[in-house]
Amino acid sequence: MYSAWRPYVSVTQRRRNAEREMAKFKKKGHPVSPVVIEGRAIAKTFWGKAWCDNLEHYSDYENRLPRGRTYLRNGSVVDLHVASGEVKALVSGSAIYKVAVTVTPVPKGRWNSVCRDCAGAIDSLVELLQGRFSKGVMERICRHRTGLFPSPDEIRLSCSCPDWASMCKHVAAVLYGIGARLDEQPELLFKLRGVNEKDLVAKAGMGLPLARKGPANERVLAGSDLSELFGLELGQGAQPEVEARSPRKKPRHAKTPAAGKKGRGVKAPAKKKRATKR
Repeated sequence: MYSAWRPYVSVTQRRRNAEREMAKFKKKGHPVSPVVIEGRAIAKTFWGKAWCDNLEHYSDYENRLPRGRTYLRNGSVVDLHVASGEVKALVSGSAIYKVAVTVTPVPKGRWNSVCRDCAGAIDSLVELLQGRFSKGVMERICRHRTGLFPSPDEIRLSCSCPDWASMCKHVAAVLYGIGARLDEQPELLFKLRGVNEKDLVAKAGMGLPLARKGPANERVLAGSDLSELFGLELGQGAQPEVEARSPRKKPRHAKTPAAGKKGRGVKAPAKKKRATKR
């Protein structure tokens, strides 16, 4: 009886096959970006964990996800690239399989709602990408159906393996691989969903009290910080020029007291007494 399934290949042999195939890709000029997992945790940062947690809410795929985690930890995702609305990957199994994950962009109305709800709560782009914000912002961004993370009906999956299921173990490994990649490059999530992460920061002044006009002391850059940031040699050459332009002040001369008036600190000469005739 004919079977479309290929014979089982051990993890060690899969790795050898993958290394050989990746060497061929490199010779052809194709940049290879494998997903490497250190330890048991697939994701360690906010964005990576949030992506993986969102996957595990997909009840239709729950029986396929454990195999995907195993494949990812074994180093089977030998290449993964995230682009706008699409992820392409190569997974080593009985052969090298091509996986594509297509994600629809976040609807404009939904994105505007997320930005509006988070306005004033995210101070900087660094804070956003590092996931350092309040619990309320976290819950709003991760909210099912109306947040930033995709729902199952917003994802299309494909794999070149003979498995008839849309969520095969190779696809599941790639989906978890996206979470691991977000640990290193969280901005890729915004690129994948077709939105600009700077929009969340651009409105980060709305709703703040007007009394807060000046920046906090710790956020004011000193001259040395500016020099390092922009590569300028501040304080060299500029200061002498300013001094040359500023006119020197003339020394003050001591004022002579006006006639008939006593100057401050100056003793008036004694008056001579007139001789009276007797």
